[in-house]
Amino acid sequence: MIKIGITGQNGFIGEHLFNTLKQKPNEYKLIIFNKTDFKSAENLEKFVSQCDVIVHLAAMNRHPDPEVIYKTNTKLVEKLVSSFEKTQSTPHIIFASSIQEELDNYYGKSKKESGNLFSNWAKNNNGLFTKLLIPNVYGPFGKSFYNSVVATFCHQLTHNEQPKIDVDGNLKLIYVGELVNYIIKNIHIDKTSNFKEKTNTIEIPHTKNIKVSALLKMLECFKREYFEKGIFPDLDDTFTKNLFNTFVCYINHSEWFPFFLKKHTDERGSFVETVKLNSGGQVSFSTTVPGITRGNHYHTRKAERFAVIKGEARIELRRIGTEEVLKFKLDGGFPSFVDMPIWYTHNITNIGQDELFTIFWINEEYDQNDPDTFFEEV
Repeated sequence: MIKIGITGQNGFIGEHLFNTLKQKPNEYKLIIFNKTDFKSAENLEKFVSQCDVIVHLAAMNRHPDPEVIYKTNTKLVEKLVSSFEKTQSTPHIIFASSIQEELDNYYGKSKKESGNLFSNWAKNNNGLFTKLLIPNVYGPFGKSFYNSVVATFCHQLTHNEQPKIDVDGNLKLIYVGELVNYIIKNIHIDKTSNFKEKTNTIEIPHTKNIKVSALLKMLECFKREYFEKGIFPDLDDTFTKNLFNTFVCYINHSEWFPFFLKKHTDERGSFVETVKLNSGGQVSFSTTVPGITRGNHYHTRKAERFAVIKGEARIELRRIGTEEVLKFKLDGGFPSFVDMPIWYTHNITNIGQDELFTIFWINEEYDQNDPDTFFEEV
């Protein structure tokens, strides 16, 4: 079992890495880190002495005074190195640096200097240091106006604000889930590996190159078709799927759902269109007897819709790693649906006296070898 500590555990990348590693408790032991540990030499020394691997993600990205960014980021590394030396610990350090290293800005300079500090420590103490040069990262739960332009645009469009393009440049992007996979791959490299050097720099390739204007156009289409009409885009393309799943996580679910559907009724009965999409996947129909709950699981890449067409249901959602539970009551007399964002565990319960009829849609056919379904009580 590999003992792993993550500085910046509660940040954008840290949260995704932590929750992904948590899915394999028999393979990884997570050493909990709190940002206040940087303020206590004793706590920091205790933390580093427990770790086989430390993924250093903690950093300041923005500040009105750029020099504060440089001083803050390098100081964090100095504290870590000091803790290594005092405890004689030699964990494998995986450092999240940036392609901005070569740019003439304080953030890039702080990353480059931090890498040098880690590298010198590794060379002098028989340690192992891996520096990852990371492109622009986007994905669910990134902070708007802080982590990425994707986060900013998603927040603005889902809150009826108008995004503005200052410079229509090219963005080299990587999805946070793809980055997490690269980090985990490097977690499994140890000091017995056939590395030529004990310090290594790996340039993480971007998975999408797109102009800012083209990015905004895609997100505006999501708003127009999905946010306003409930229509899913074609999710066969990996970038579109990842961008759409990111967009959905910025919607205020407690205000937007349930989404009521149009019911057509005549002498024959009624007809309701439950899912409109430009994508494939799988549609399922289920009945649920009173008092029974289905679900209590989450997905990390699948888009899913629950549409209630007969009976009474309660749908509950909770974002992994948080305590707030969103609850929705749906009545088949007024057909409606709730969509499940990725990284939200969810369930559906028959709260009525009669049988519940539900239609489920998910954008992938079920694969028992790769189900992307993780069980956790809401």
